[in-house]
Amino acid sequence: MSGQHNKYERRRIRRYRIRKRVTGSVERPRLSVFRSSRHIYAQIIDDVRGVTLAAASSREDVTREGKGKLGICAEVGKRLAARAKEKGVARVSFDRGGYLYHGRVKALADGARAGGLEF
Repeated sequence: MSGQHNKYERRRIRRYRIRKRVTGSVERPRLSVFRSSRHIYAQIIDDVRGVTLAAASSREDVTREGKGKLGICAEVGKRLAARAKEKGVARVSFDRGGYLYHGRVKALADGARAGGLEF
């Protein structure tokens, strides 16, 4: 290897480094985030059982008028928190998926906190 990585390889390396430390359990499942150029996806996962407990994305019928990407991400976080509350999940560990905790990822996390999830 040349020692140089493109941005996708660097994100993959960061993602693996994060996943070594962040695991989801029954008491504290993992909130996983995936961000594409157009949409954002989040799910709450119990890694012990290998089950997705709740999921939300910006592809669902989110009203987009008057909102930028940050507003949509915050709404996705609130929707995910509401679905997690229905399943009885109040505390999660945040897996940012190798993305920087900034912008849309931060907006989703703040929306989930506003919806009642505790990180």
